[in-house]
Amino acid sequence: MQKDVRKFGISDKRGRAKTNEDPYVPEAGLKEPAICDNCNALYRNRRWQMDAEGAAAESGNPDVQRVTCPACQKIAERYAEGVVTLRGGYLWDHEEEIRNILRNEENRAMAKNPLQRIMRMEREGDELIIETTEEKLAEHLGRALHSAHQGELSVTWSKEHSLCRVNWERLQ
Repeated sequence: MQKDVRKFGISDKRGRAKTNEDPYVPEAGLKEPAICDNCNALYRNRRWQMDAEGAAAESGNPDVQRVTCPACQKIAERYAEGVVTLRGGYLWDHEEEIRNILRNEENRAMAKNPLQRIMRMEREGDELIIETTEEKLAEHLGRALHSAHQGELSVTWSKEHSLCRVNWERLQ
């Protein structure tokens, strides 16, 4: 009896069955090279890269496509795939440090995949709400914060839509 394990990305390397249904990533890919008009990310070798030198070199190329990358599209349309909710008195006593941890983790994730970004990080009442462009980034932020500051962490995945909800709380 096999377990039904849902993965994101490529699940069957032989059949190359795509299991991630991100509506902002075109199935056929883009014509290469392409540069995002908003963030200057470079699409080359079938992946997005934050390569300022490469983008500068390609910007003189007459064949370069000027597009909007999937992350910038999600930010513009407020299409969050991850929602992290932080709460508790400890959060506000260590707010600056916690925000720095989250930004540093975002920078590490963007170095590997520039489509993983924090869309917004705002205080709403007694909670700090973080929305991300990728569901795995939301999970990663929650786990990094839990590793650094303990507290209670819960991660839930929606089945009908690629959405990850992360809740972290520490009272004191």
